[in-house]
Amino acid sequence: MTTTVRTREKAVVPGLSTRTALFAAYSVCLGLASLDVLRALIELSTTDPTSSHLVLIPFITLALIYHRREAIFSTAGFAWHGGLSLIAAGLACLFAALLYHPLGGLRDALTLRVAILVVLWTGGFLFVYGRQAFRAALFPLLFLALMIPIPAMLLAGTIRVLTAGSSEVVAGLFTLTGTPFHREGLVFALPGVSIRIAEECSGIRSTIGLVVAGLLASYMYLTKARSKALFIAALLPMSVLKNGIRIVTLTLLAKHVDHGFLTGRLHHEGGIVFFLFALLLLAPVLALLRRSEESGRARRVTPTLAEQS
Repeated sequence: MTTTVRTREKAVVPGLSTRTALFAAYSVCLGLASLDVLRALIELSTTDPTSSHLVLIPFITLALIYHRREAIFSTAGFAWHGGLSLIAAGLACLFAALLYHPLGGLRDALTLRVAILVVLWTGGFLFVYGRQAFRAALFPLLFLALMIPIPAMLLAGTIRVLTAGSSEVVAGLFTLTGTPFHREGLVFALPGVSIRIAEECSGIRSTIGLVVAGLLASYMYLTKARSKALFIAALLPMSVLKNGIRIVTLTLLAKHVDHGFLTGRLHHEGGIVFFLFALLLLAPVLALLRRSEESGRARRVTPTLAEQS
């Protein structure tokens, strides 16, 4: 038994080290060849509040792969056809992008170039480590897609949806609290104060953060695809509810306490407070789904035990 284990270690570990060195060299070369893209991505993440998460995603992906390294790299082997096909597809898209959409600071051009970079890196991973490792690392590799800037049209549409949803929540909460108001579209007039739910108040930044956190939570704590889908589906409504509560809270504080709440620190820097509140609202949903999965596993085990007895 001991001899077999040692033989297996000698057969696997050197090969894995060589593959890791090869993939590291490939990643460095890919990064050096894409310095203009990486610089533009860093600049976007530091200037655009909706993109501040982009530079963190690769590090989270690497952490997830390292966390599951034993399961991912237990069986490594080259995937010549799949890996080279993915790399070739990425290079073809890169050629088309350079020919028709040169990188010039436009968000959508950067979106395309970063997407190609993700495809090329993923193709290298598949080529070096093989199909089984690729399947085991599927979530971290797909998670890497979150470093791709959201296309301008999709971002604008999402902001409109969040703004409209938040306005409906605000109207409902004002009604529930017995607060008299007059509404005209996104404008709410209350005695002594008037607010307009602008795009800046859509909560898009905290929504993106909530999606990132929700995806990680579903990956770490849920096992069934149905449970994960339900939890992810709850993220957007919960974000809209959180944003509506934030707007109503600030408005009522301005109306009853101090008008400065609409322009003060809580308005501009208090997003983290309401983000944590949204996480607290999601915690029972996650706990309920986990309990449902555990109950399902218990029901499958019980008949087996009964049959054995």
